Formats: sequence, C-alpha cells, structure tokens
Amino acid sequence: MAAARAVVDRALETGEPVYGLTRGLGARVDERIEPADAKEFSLRTLRGRAMAVGEPLSSEIVRAAMTVRLNGLCTGGAGASVTVADAIAAMLNAGVHPVVPGSGSVGAADICLLAHVGLALVGEGEAEFAGERVPAAEALTRAGLAPIELAPRDGLAICSSSAVSIGAATLALLDARDLLEAVQVAAALSMEGFRANLSPIDERAVAARPAPGQEWSASGLRSLLAGGELAGSAAPRRLQDPLSFRCASQIHGSLHTALELLTATVVPELGAAADNPLVIAQDNELLGTGNFHVPAMALALDAVAIALAQVAAASSSRSARLSSERLSGLPANLTPMGPGRSGIAPLHKTAESLTVDIRHLATPLSFDEYTGAEGVEDVSSNAVQAAVRIREQLGHFARLVALELVCAGHAVELAEPEGLGAGTGAAYECVRGLSAPLRDDRPLGVDVERLAREAVTNRRLIMLVDAALAQS
Repeated sequence: MAAARAVVDRALETGEPVYGLTRGLGARVDERIEPADAKEFSLRTLRGRAMAVGEPLSSEIVRAAMTVRLNGLCTGGAGASVTVADAIAAMLNAGVHPVVPGSGSVGAADICLLAHVGLALVGEGEAEFAGERVPAAEALTRAGLAPIELAPRDGLAICSSSAVSIGAATLALLDARDLLEAVQVAAALSMEGFRANLSPIDERAVAARPAPGQEWSASGLRSLLAGGELAGSAAPRRLQDPLSFRCASQIHGSLHTALELLTATVVPELGAAADNPLVIAQDNELLGTGNFHVPAMALALDAVAIALAQVAAASSSRSARLSSERLSGLPANLTPMGPGRSGIAPLHKTAESLTVDIRHLATPLSFDEYTGAEGVEDVSSNAVQAAVRIREQLGHFARLVALELVCAGHAVELAEPEGLGAGTGAAYECVRGLSAPLRDDRPLGVDVERLAREAVTNRRLIMLVDAALAQS
C-alpha cells in the first residue's frame, strides 16, 4: 500500500491527468482539480455521493462489504492511504457498522452505498454500535476510535468498488450451499415416507446421462437413504413416481451447478484489485480500468435465483404429493383421524405462497439498462440487487424446506418403515424433536417456523445428519 500511495503522491505533484485525483469524476472527467484542492475534493467525493435511500442493509452485509473493500485496498491497487485500511479494520474489530441505505447502486460500482461507509470513517453520517443507531462520531468515540483525515483520492478509493455486491453475493452463496444440503435431506425423508422408487438415482442411470450437478445430488440422496429399508430390498410403492420425486437429482443438481458458477465468479473478487484507476506500483503508473464491473457475477446470481425457484417448486410439490392418498397410499392429508380432520392440507397453501414469493424474486436483473453521467456510464449489472434479493429468497426457502420436513416427518410416522437410512433416520429424529406427531389438528406453522429457525438456518439439521453418516 505504501508503494502504491507513493505513485499517487508523485502523480499529484506532477499534475499528471488522473481520474479522481487531478481530474474530476463522471461527466466532469476533463475538468482539472488543483493540487491545493485535492484533499478537500477527496472528502467532497464522499459527501457528494452518499445519496442512497431506503431501509439500511443488514450489519452482516455491511461487514462483508467492508471486509471485501479492505482486502481490495490492501492489494495496493487503489493507492489509498494505509490510514484508511487501518480505520476500516479497527471499525470491523470494534463492531462499528456504518448505516448504509439499501437503494443507491445499479452495479456500476457501489459508489453511493460505500460513500456512507466512507462518511462514517471521517465521523459523519450514522453507524450502529452495540445494537444502537447513533451518529457515526458518537459510535467511534464509544468504541475508543477517532475519525480519520482523508488524503487526496482516499474518498474515491473507499467508494469506487463493487464491495457491497461482492459481500452480499458471498453471504448468499454460503447460505444457499447450506440450504441446498438441507433440501437434499428433506427430499430424502420425503422419499422414505412416500416409499419412492429409487431407480432414478441409481448410479447406472445417472452415469448414462452425466448432467451437471446430477451425480452430486444423486450420490448425496443415496448416502442419506443408505442402510434403510427403502434402499435395501423393499419394493417401491409405484412403478413411476411424480416428477418432483423422480427428477429430484436433476432439479437439485441444477442449483448445485448454478452455485458452482457463482463460486467461480465470486472467489476472484474477494482479494482483487478492481480499482479505476489502478495503481501499478512497480511501473510507477496508473491505468484506467473497468475492473469494478461485475456482469458475470450478476449473471450467476440470476442463475442461482432461477434455480432456487425450480427447487422450491419441487419441494412444494413433494409435500403436496405426500398427502395424496391415491399417490402415497397414506391416509388423506396425513391424518389417521378421518375426514373430520384437516391434517396437513392447509400447509399446502403456505407452501404455494412461499413458492410464489421465491418465484417472484427470481426475475432476472442482470440485463436491465441504465444510463448515467451524461452517457459515460451507459451499462450496469444490477449485481447488488441480484445479491440482496437472493438472501430474501433464501428466507422463504428455509421455511419451505422446514415445511417439507414437517410433512415428511408425518408421512414417515404413518408409513412405519422397518428402518430408515442413517441420514434420514437422523433427520427424522431432528424433526421429531421439534415437531410432535400429528394426533389431532393443530397450527403447524409454529412447527415450520421452529424447524426453520432451530434446525435449518443454523445448520443443526445438517450437522446431525453428517454426524450420523460419519458413524454409519
């Protein structure tokens, strides 16, 4: 960082044309900034761009964005002062989180969002500390920190980045990976209750058509079911099951493939020098770049959102098929109490509602057009919207997975198999610990919320299943 900063300082001294240092920003790129004004211009860069509005981003996303930006600054590519990096690290360590309104970026760098982070560094704007939203200067004081003074170009170095998009995308990726594992477990438990035909996940069937992600899902389902009656000699109930059962590995595999694409686009961003201009310290040079632009990541985020909608539809359908006496051979609505009881039937409306919400949030965002700065900024990626909306999708998705687990647990209870697989057996015990058998009608939404909160989103379900598989 020190070597790169020396290049910036020399450019300022010589008056070399440098975007955001000796020349203006955006449409004013041809206007000269006098060296005497460069320091004040750095602060005005933040003040003039901290114009985001709306509900603040979560502190988790803000922390992720700050970490990504800190990584980028430490490469030296921004030419920022070491003081800036130290201050961001200190705020992260102290738990001082700038308040960043959520609407203000179209993915051509998250400038208007990150400017709010920059303001907090200098003691302006607002920040969250110890659960309270207070003026940033107060938050810094309470944390034992002090505002920093910006050097020339530091303002642009802080905010000219896609760090919010990248941070939110990384969090979405990690959560989506966990929930894909959870829906695999839910599907396997549904197969136990439905007494599904397992020939579609037979190794030979999968090898005949090695589609992306299919082997990963099929192998995982086989592992979860291994050791149980269904995976042994027991005959399936039907010659051909509904597609939500029969094609589970293809559907789940599509999400796995989309997540691999997202991983490939996110990982290079986490420690990249994606600045404009970019400091090449060894050559004493500043290069104009478009490295802040992340269209591939935005496209991958859209793919994940669409794949989530596909998986959600299959999960919802499996839950509904379990309660069909004609298809499952189990009591209608999974209640042994007769036609005077509703059983799980009303949960199907909830499942459909969650599926509609997930599908609505799957609308592609990466190709919406935008033109700003008098036509200079004439493309955008909308990456931040694509990343943040997946996190909203995943909230609905976690509840849908929990709902399938509740239905599958009741189905297994009624099917009374002689033995479950090691993985599905652990899943069943986890479900039963949080959702009692259905002896009579009762509100089941409470069970769904409890399972989502205490077993799905906190990875407890996955940890219990993994432990059982390791011991089998």
